[in-house]
Amino acid sequence: MTPGARLQAAIELLDEVEVTPRPADAVISAFFRARRFIGAKDRAAVAETVYGVLRRHARLRWWFTHAGGFPITARTLLIADQILAQGRPADHLDKLFSGGRFAPAEFSAGEIKLANKLEGHTLDHPDMPEQIRVECPDWAADLLREFLGDRFVPELAALLDAAPLDLRVNTVKGDRDAAIAALASAGIEGEATRWSPFGVRIYGRPPLASTDAFKAGLVEIQDEGSQLIGLLTDAKPGHQVVDFCSGAGGKALAIAAGMQNKGRLVACDVLEKRLKRAAERFRRAGLHNIETRPLASERDPWVKRHKGKFDRVLVDAPCTGTGTWRRNPDSRWRLLGPGLEELLKLQHSILDSAARLVKPGGRLIYATCSMLPQENERQIDAFLASHPDFTVKPVDDLWEQAVGTASPGTGPYMRLSPARHGTDGFFAGVMERGSAVE
Repeated sequence: MTPGARLQAAIELLDEVEVTPRPADAVISAFFRARRFIGAKDRAAVAETVYGVLRRHARLRWWFTHAGGFPITARTLLIADQILAQGRPADHLDKLFSGGRFAPAEFSAGEIKLANKLEGHTLDHPDMPEQIRVECPDWAADLLREFLGDRFVPELAALLDAAPLDLRVNTVKGDRDAAIAALASAGIEGEATRWSPFGVRIYGRPPLASTDAFKAGLVEIQDEGSQLIGLLTDAKPGHQVVDFCSGAGGKALAIAAGMQNKGRLVACDVLEKRLKRAAERFRRAGLHNIETRPLASERDPWVKRHKGKFDRVLVDAPCTGTGTWRRNPDSRWRLLGPGLEELLKLQHSILDSAARLVKPGGRLIYATCSMLPQENERQIDAFLASHPDFTVKPVDDLWEQAVGTASPGTGPYMRLSPARHGTDGFFAGVMERGSAVE
């Protein structure tokens, strides 16, 4: 594709993201599936352009107001991003917007005026409010300011850039050295992650799915923070384990591998289609100790029938996803699922129901990919107030045995962030049941 054709494809894709009530990554995938004639390098370039505009959502829109109130469209957003973030001169863009075959239509008079107003400026401006500079939506700003205090700007700024690509080594198939060597033979350079003993970090976006290491199930894509949640579950060979909100199965894969294919892991979710896709991943990984169990809701009768049967129950609860904003930048602005208040009620109900599955002496692990204390510590506080048979097992005390690396030292709970740990924002708490199941 020519540079102009890439810009036109990016404009069309931005339009689709704007009007489609689905997460941007799903819209982008569908866009390229419908246009298989677009080559891999062009797909990567177009997607990078679109994700860049999504990452700079608030700052770009601030400039439209600051420059005089220009109309915001996919075209004008792309023009502004190319000038402010990419440093392209207006006359260069004017040539790309040529109106030629596959290229964007020529600049309108208003677009010429906008380009001239923005030329010579960069994305940041001294008059830009702090909340805009760190791309924080109104619904989360006060909550995050209250919790983070003077860490508000550095923590939110760390969520602006794209996340690196982390892989987890499937220990049923090999070790980390073997995985790094296998990736190197495919021309992909990886390095050991700091916290997870089974993590490999890769920079850039190589064609991982075409490598032998991926196809053979030696590696899986999983953020290092997510790997640590699986490790903190500390499931042993022979244990009975439930992954209560399994989704696509990433943590179930990690836990089952740690169990060395011995024992039983039940991957549950209310979305049966996701469980079917997860089952394909389980087969590729060579894991046969996992079974899937679709649930009608968190109160499914299956839970009552299996009360007090499991050594470990992981609740990776649905949440606002504030810790994954660098990976899902559109989720800051497009709340496509339940809002915070609904999520808080759902998390409470899920935790209360899943706790019934834990046997005396067993553990309940509660996790989110949120940075909001309302979804994390406060949920655990509310749970413990109504479940006195559970007590918190401080993560710092569990870390060495469960994970095997130096603890990040975040106190009784694991709380990770891009700014301090180089992972997505994750929270996890471990609670142990002491008394008989009622």
